[in-house]
Amino acid sequence: MSEWVKLTASDGHELDAYVAQPEGEPVAGLVVVQEIFGINAHIRSVADGYAKDGFLVVAPALFDRVEKHVELKYEGEDRQKAMALMTKLNMGDALNDTAAALDYARIKSGKKAGVIGYCFGGTLAWLSATRLKVDAAVGYYAGRIGNFSAEAPAAPVMLHFGKLDKHIPKEDIDRLHAEHPEVQIFWYDADHGFNCDARSSYEPASAKLARERSLAFLTKNLTGN
Repeated sequence: MSEWVKLTASDGHELDAYVAQPEGEPVAGLVVVQEIFGINAHIRSVADGYAKDGFLVVAPALFDRVEKHVELKYEGEDRQKAMALMTKLNMGDALNDTAAALDYARIKSGKKAGVIGYCFGGTLAWLSATRLKVDAAVGYYAGRIGNFSAEAPAAPVMLHFGKLDKHIPKEDIDRLHAEHPEVQIFWYDADHGFNCDARSSYEPASAKLARERSLAFLTKNLTGN
């Protein structure tokens, strides 16, 4: 079951969030953090998928601070609009909205709560682990994560990257791993966005393996199983 709810961030900003409920009692809470394309069909499908695994999932609409109801595709004019919207969004504001979703997930599930994010959301997953009270974090192809590699995570973190991804310098990730050897980092024979079946860069074998690893990691750290 899914629904849209309203969240309120610590600064009073109200934003929409897509919530996917598990069939039974939640095993834990989970925040799914969007790419730069809004809470589109792909992000909703990710949320629905983890709800089927037993998580109470919240996907906050981070672009609500710039424009409401953003739902974009990955090519052409939609891609250009996504890039333009991204330049208008403050990272601190996005993190505040992620924190609101995390609080909601924790309260509604009554359990621990984690964050999983993709691209832009992957960086926010990392910052959730370094700046917010989160119990575990997973980031996929986190662009700009190198800008924050000096920050120390206070929760377990798993990161996924594609070896063919030209958007993220490998030296940035190597530096992060050297500074934080406890962070689990996996590399795949894939490009940026390999998890998204709506992208031309979708790589199903890598997506399947990364999700299996992510689910096992989240289950272990959020439920103890």
